[in-house]
Amino acid sequence: MSSPAELAALSQAADLVKQADALVIAAGAGMGVDSGLPDFRGNEGFWQVYPALGRARMEFSSIATPYTFRSDPTLAWGFYGHRLQLYRNTTPHAGFALLKAWGEGMAAGYGVFTSNVDGHFQRAGYDPHPIHEYHGSIHHLQCMEPCGPDIWSADSFVPEVDLEACHLLNAAPLCPHCGGMARPNILMFGDWGWNERRTVMQEARLQSLLQAAQRPLVIELGAGAVVPSVRHFSQRVLKNHNGRMIRINPREPDVGNPLDVGLAMGALAALTAIDALL
Repeated sequence: MSSPAELAALSQAADLVKQADALVIAAGAGMGVDSGLPDFRGNEGFWQVYPALGRARMEFSSIATPYTFRSDPTLAWGFYGHRLQLYRNTTPHAGFALLKAWGEGMAAGYGVFTSNVDGHFQRAGYDPHPIHEYHGSIHHLQCMEPCGPDIWSADSFVPEVDLEACHLLNAAPLCPHCGGMARPNILMFGDWGWNERRTVMQEARLQSLLQAAQRPLVIELGAGAVVPSVRHFSQRVLKNHNGRMIRINPREPDVGNPLDVGLAMGALAALTAIDALL
C-alpha cells in the first residue's frame, strides 16, 4: 500500500500531466527493465547476460568500441547481434502506451529524448518524427570506415549468435557502397567514426516541438546520474522552456524543486498509478 507521502506525490504528478500542453519523455536504460531488458548496471549483471565477456573480464566499455569491431569483429557482432535480436523479440511494456496516450491528448503533442538504442518507442507505435535517439539506434547501420554519409536499416540482417561464446556465426552485414563491414549506427566509447547525421536531424525536430510548447512536462524515466545525458536534457528543458518534471527512478528520484515530482518507483508501476488518477 502506498504511503501518504507517495499518494500526495502521485496526485501532484497527475496534476502536472493535466496542466501540460506538451509531453517530453526522457528515457534512460531503466525504462526497458519492465519490458524484461537488462540495464547493464554493474559488471556482474552485464557478465551474467554475456558469460564469455565475464570470463574474459571484459567490461561494457571495452566491448562497445569501434576498436573491437576492427580487432575481433566476430566478438563485436556477437555482442551487438544478440542485442539486436533481443530488442526485436522484446515487447515494450504497457507504460509506453500510457505515455503515448497522454501525449496525444496534449495541444502541442509529444516528443522523446532517449539514450536507449533499442527502438522501443517506434516499436510501441510512436510517431518517429519527434524521437531523438541521442546515442543512435541498433536498428540502423553505417559503414565501418566510414566510406560515406549513408545510414540504412538493419532490417535485412538476421544475426545468428553463439551466446555462450558471444560470437557471430553468420556473415556480418556489409556496406552496400564499398563492400566493407558495416557496424551499428550507435555512439560507442572512443568513437570518432560515428555517423551522427540521423541523430542531428532528430534533435532539430524535437527542438521544434519544444519551441512550440508553452507548458512542457518532462517525464524522466530510469535515467541515473552516473551517465547523466538524459538528466542534463531534462534540466535544459526546465531551464530553457519553463518546463516542469516528473522524475521516475527507484534509486535516484530526487528533484531540486518542490514544483517538480520525484517518484521512487519503477517506470510501469509509476505510470500505471498516475494513469489511475487521471
